[in-house]
Amino acid sequence: MANLPNETVTIVFNLQRQLWELIDRTTGTTWAILEQYGETDTTVIALEQLENSTERLTSSYSRLYNLMLRIGEAQPMADSATLNLLLATIAQSQAIVAAVEASVREARRDFDLP
Repeated sequence: MANLPNETVTIVFNLQRQLWELIDRTTGTTWAILEQYGETDTTVIALEQLENSTERLTSSYSRLYNLMLRIGEAQPMADSATLNLLLATIAQSQAIVAAVEASVREARRDFDLP
């Protein structure tokens, strides 16, 4: 697999799992708000933020998946631009996870969800 360090592979797969779990939590929060409060002037902003968060998470997940696939297919090794893009995508995805986790916590607190 294009000579990626095991640590990098582990980071990517763990990050993909975090993204997947957070997509589930974000969409679950959206559903809970809609179920409990409906779409009102009060909820619409939070719902839009959650939708944007889900899109950011999904985009990061897809980018990581596609980059890992390209790197795995590259023989004998991936080009440096792709490897650099992977490292940048990892950093960006980690930042997105942190930001979305905070947004989901805030939305759940604001609407008194467990």
